[in-house]
Amino acid sequence: MISMIYLYVKVLHVVSVITWMAGLFYLPRLFVYHAESLSAGSVVDVFLVMEERLYRFIILPSSWVVWLSGVGLIWLGGWWDYWALIKVAFVVCLTVFQIFLGIYLRAFKLQKNRHSGKFYRLINEIPTVCLLIIVFMVIVKPL
Repeated sequence: MISMIYLYVKVLHVVSVITWMAGLFYLPRLFVYHAESLSAGSVVDVFLVMEERLYRFIILPSSWVVWLSGVGLIWLGGWWDYWALIKVAFVVCLTVFQIFLGIYLRAFKLQKNRHSGKFYRLINEIPTVCLLIIVFMVIVKPL
């Protein structure tokens, strides 16, 4: 029987994954608009505030809760298999992606962005691919 604590941690994990993914999908999209409007003075300031708040108040806390609750689920559930290793590998990829988003955010803040809107559109697909693989591993457990 699954304990109530496990279920509460699982709820926390799922909600945190949703908020983290929303941030990882939205921040590169903001970067697209930001990169394409570098000459529009006050709009750039608005993008900087939006990007900073999204990263600091949604993406970072959500990622920490995802990791902590994920470890909690493994510990409470006592499961570990090859599918879980693949899932964790792609969660690591999302975390690395998040770190790069932080680097790009800093470049925008310092007015040193070197990438085009096209670049940010392209990298915006990374979390989608990772999410598809992670959900496949969790639901199908193919290995």
